[in-house]
Amino acid sequence: MLTCGTCWREFPAGWRSRKQHMDATGHVPPAFECDTCDRYFGSQHAVIQHMTALGHWAESSESGQPPLGFACDDCDAAFYDEEDLRGHEVKAHLYCHDCDRYFQSWNNINQHLHGKTHRRTTVRCPFCNDSHGTATGLVHHLERGSCPNAPLDRDKLYDAVRRRDPHGFISNRLLAWSGTSSYEATEMAWNYRVDAYECYLCHRLFGRLASLNQHLSSPTHQQNLYHCPNSRRCGREFTTLAAVFNHLESESCEYMRFEAVQRHVERIVDPRRMIQV
Repeated sequence: MLTCGTCWREFPAGWRSRKQHMDATGHVPPAFECDTCDRYFGSQHAVIQHMTALGHWAESSESGQPPLGFACDDCDAAFYDEEDLRGHEVKAHLYCHDCDRYFQSWNNINQHLHGKTHRRTTVRCPFCNDSHGTATGLVHHLERGSCPNAPLDRDKLYDAVRRRDPHGFISNRLLAWSGTSSYEATEMAWNYRVDAYECYLCHRLFGRLASLNQHLSSPTHQQNLYHCPNSRRCGREFTTLAAVFNHLESESCEYMRFEAVQRHVERIVDPRRMIQV
């Protein structure tokens, strides 16, 4: 049974089913998988032993030996192509090859790789062709009503997404939902004990009434309209679609790679397409 090396989901239907899954999510197969059967191992040495003993080398291999590839400088792992090696260096050694730099934690190198130095993506609005640096930026553009060719806001975008998401892949099925609630504070919100305006919903303090009303008009206290598509492992809920994409771009739940999020954002906001796994 073939297995995804990122989320460890199993695919009894075979390699076509797993490839479809990996193309959609940006996931990769196990690092040390046999060329012929569905077994995978904990090291390059182990998989080489297995394939040599059973004759499981791919037809492209010569004389039963692995082709000359790309070796890791920090361990004995070797790979068939440079892309796999670079991915190994990031995951196993927290090393950025382009910057020749090691990091102290996965969070640090993840932020570095998604920063301006390495970000080469440009996401265009399907309605006005305006360019954005990330999927989150594009969805913010739509939810704020900034697109001149798509008169959308948070409510209209949710309604459009929900109609095209019958299986609840990312949208919550809110039977009683009737739109964004409206809140407005007056001078009665002044708390003389702390000398500030106080939000009566979360008790956060503000120096100006305008700042409190800006807080109340944001999605902070609105219903959660969306959830992370990684419902089995994550299950976090969000008030805006932009927050969903920001969560996926962070790779915190390891459901989808940053690059895959950028590729698939237009599929989510395109009114001509259904939303599915």
